[in-house]
Amino acid sequence: MTEYRVADLARAAQTSVRNVRVYQDRGLLPPPRREGRIGLYSEAHLARLRLINRLLARGYTFATIGELFDAWSKGKDLADTLGLREALTAPWTQEESVRLTRAEVGRRFGTPFPPSALERAIKLGMLVPDGRDGAAFLVPSPSLLDAGCELVAAGVPLDVVLDLAAAVQDDMSRVAKRFSSLLLNHIAETGDENQLAGPLSGEVAQHVVRLRPYAQRTVDALLLMAMQRETDRLLAGLAPPTDS
Repeated sequence: MTEYRVADLARAAQTSVRNVRVYQDRGLLPPPRREGRIGLYSEAHLARLRLINRLLARGYTFATIGELFDAWSKGKDLADTLGLREALTAPWTQEESVRLTRAEVGRRFGTPFPPSALERAIKLGMLVPDGRDGAAFLVPSPSLLDAGCELVAAGVPLDVVLDLAAAVQDDMSRVAKRFSSLLLNHIAETGDENQLAGPLSGEVAQHVVRLRPYAQRTVDALLLMAMQRETDRLLAGLAPPTDS
């Protein structure tokens, strides 16, 4: 059985020793086995660490990850909940995250990123710290970052762009909760309430997977319809009055 010192564990998981310490302090990563003053980590630690990194890259908060791990610890172990893990961590888009330094983020926006804006972008999940000194970040959705860059290039202040991102994120959270409620209500109405007791099962996770394309198509279609109505309204307001 392979065992790792902390530096080797961090290297294998493509993260930093500092991140390993942070995850331990937050209770997300179990403590290592001790041999004197040396901490030794197992393959299970490595698997857990890689999962934490994937969840963070998908925009999950430390609190949410902690709740997931708590549920797993009270029910099935991580291996037994592979279906749930894959359902929660598999990407909803074909985008792949990219790694940018703080300077590169600033260059993309054409303006330095002040600490307050950087903190907001991290809180929104647009940037995920990836480095010992906070000088590098993972970008889970490059297209979202590009959209923000284009708005700034068009003259919209960075703070306003982040306000918009926060507001739309809240809107999308409510939409996501509607779909989740739809799924849970359906399970309850079909007499499968036992699936909702305790930790989520792999079967429920598969329901989540099957729900994805319907949720995506519904949101895309309704957003386009709403934008068309809003565009028509704006154009009608700009049109010159017609002679009666």
